[in-house]
Formats: sequence, C-alpha cells, structure tokens
Amino acid sequence: MQARQPRPIEFDLPATAGCPSAVGRAWARVPEPLPAGEQAAAADRARALLEREGAVLVAHYYVDAALQELAEQTGGCVGDSLEMARFGRDHPARTLIVAGVRFMGETAKILSPDKRILMPDLDATCSLDLGCPAADFAAWCDAQPDRTVVVYANTSAAVKARADWVVTSSIALDVIAELHARGEKILWAPDRHLGDYVQRQTGADMRLWQGSCVVHDEFKGTELELMRAEHPRAKVLAHPESPAAVLAQADVVGSTTQLIDAARKLDTQILIVATDQGILHKMRAQAPGKTFLAAPTAGDSATCKSCAHCPWMAMNALSNLADALEGGRNEIRLDTELGLRAKAPIDRMLDFAERRKRRVQASGDLAGDTALFARVGPA
Repeated sequence: MQARQPRPIEFDLPATAGCPSAVGRAWARVPEPLPAGEQAAAADRARALLEREGAVLVAHYYVDAALQELAEQTGGCVGDSLEMARFGRDHPARTLIVAGVRFMGETAKILSPDKRILMPDLDATCSLDLGCPAADFAAWCDAQPDRTVVVYANTSAAVKARADWVVTSSIALDVIAELHARGEKILWAPDRHLGDYVQRQTGADMRLWQGSCVVHDEFKGTELELMRAEHPRAKVLAHPESPAAVLAQADVVGSTTQLIDAARKLDTQILIVATDQGILHKMRAQAPGKTFLAAPTAGDSATCKSCAHCPWMAMNALSNLADALEGGRNEIRLDTELGLRAKAPIDRMLDFAERRKRRVQASGDLAGDTALFARVGPA
C-alpha cells in the first residue's frame, strides 16, 4: 500500500493552566487512491479476510464510499460513532474492524471490552480529541467541582472517564435541557460551536471548552449566503459543529443520521450540505435524483485545512483495512479500569435515550417534527 507524504494539519488548542490558546499541529498520511482496475480486487480481498477472521466491518458515514459499500454488502454497519459502537456491541462477531477515527475504535472497545477491535490506521485521529488533552481537561473540571461535566462523543476514553455524561449531537439538546431543568450548571467539552448551539437552544448555564472540528469550523456564513443566492430553492442541512453564522441559515440542524433522513424527506431537489462530504454517498443513495452541494469552506487551496473532508477519515482505505485484518494489526487496547469508568457516562446517555424513545414518537410529518429531529434520533 502506497501512502502520500504526511499532510500537516492545524487545530485549536484551547487555553489551559494559565497558558494562552494556541494552534496545535498534527498530521495525516492518506493512502494513494487505487487505480479503478484494482478496486474490485481490493474489495474481494477485504471481503475474504472478513469471512476468514469472522469479523464484521463498522464504518462511519464520512469514510470512503468503497468502505461504506463493503460494510453494507457484508452484513456490517454504516452509521455515526455511537450507532457503530452499539451495532458492534450487539453483533455476535468477536472481531470488529472500525473504519473511522481512533475515538470511535475506543468507544467500540468501551462497549465491547471482550471483543477484538481493529482499525485500518490507529493514527487516524480527530481535532476535537487532540484539542482536549485529558490532563488539562481534568484540571479544568477539578477547578469547577460544582458543575456537571458533559462531553461530546468525539473525545478520548480518558476524557470520557472524567465525565458525568457523554452525549452525541442527536441527543445533546435533550440531555442539557433536562439537566438545566434540574438546576444543574454545565461544563461542556470539547466543541465550542456545538456547545454554543446547545446553550442558545436550552438557555442552560454552560461553560465551554474551546475546541473545534477542522471540517465544520471552516464553513463560512458569508459564502453560504452567496451560494443560497445562486440556488434560491435550495434547502440547507447543517451539522451543529458548524459556526453559528452557518446554523442560522440552516433549514435542518442535526446529527449525520438526522441529516441523511432529512435529505430523503425534504420536498426540495437541491440541498446544500454543511458537514463532511463523505456523507454525500449515503445521501445520494437515499435520495436519488436530488442535487447535493457541499457548503463553502475556505476553498480548495493552501488556505483550506479540510476542504469539507476530514483528512483523518481519509486515512481509511480498502488496502489498509485488509492489511489490518490479515495481520491482526492496529488493535485498540484499553486499560480495564479506564474502560469501566468511561462506560458509565455512555450508559447514562443510552439509558436516557431509551427513556426518551418510549416517551416520544414522531408524527411522520417532517415540518411538524423539526424540533424532534433536532433532539431525538440514533446516537
């Protein structure tokens, strides 16, 4: 497998321990695309190895389309991070291979500690995870012991273990609204845009860690206005990790699963999508005949960190997936005690979601269920 030269990536590193905020630097080494004539052979090799190892593939919506198709063709799962982890927990396979980024592999291991969890590349990470170091986060929490700690799923196992709650974008509003109703004050980490959105929607007393996603942070409100002027009939779908200037123009704000559902149900032929372009594969499959436009970022140039596609998600490929299966490489390993502590706030969220599911039913009318789509859905 050939890989390109490492690509440097800058990410937000918030102020901690009296130090000013800074720009962190990481890298991504993306495999070279396979020639068209080799794709089928690579997929066949990966399929055979999945069968040989008794393994199941769980893939995120943002990874390469070939991996999403392989997962679906072999009885695996394509979903968001918690959907992936829950599928892996409930599937009888003893080996899971997770096509995504490292915190997703860790979450799968937290929920399935007795299973072998492999990844195509253990160096595939996330700017939200990198921008929230566990020691600095713990010190921030310790300095504010009167607040309930709520962390987003895009964090390391060590950060989850320090939290009272773990939430996903689909359930964050409901969890924070309930905590606010109880009079609890919140420490939120790590995504500042999602935290700001939740705070504005719920009115909760929240102090926000100042991390961001390198993909969503680049969407631009002014450029989106110009795109909407060019396509006046278009609807805008936005992930809540996007800046407020983008969310203010969105017709639907929601998690990846919710945005895919909205793309299928909305009565419009043109959709502008403010999230990772990897999701467009599933949207096009779910809504054939519709036109999907990627929301504008800083531009496809040297000034663009992600250009609407996560560089670490792009590190997953058919070739390194097969290599990991063949050699049993890139296994996620977690300290048992750490895994148990990280599992407690995840279980709290999953129990909350089950209670919500029993209490709330959608009417089937998308316009009438806008609030429901914003707050309830697959994790």
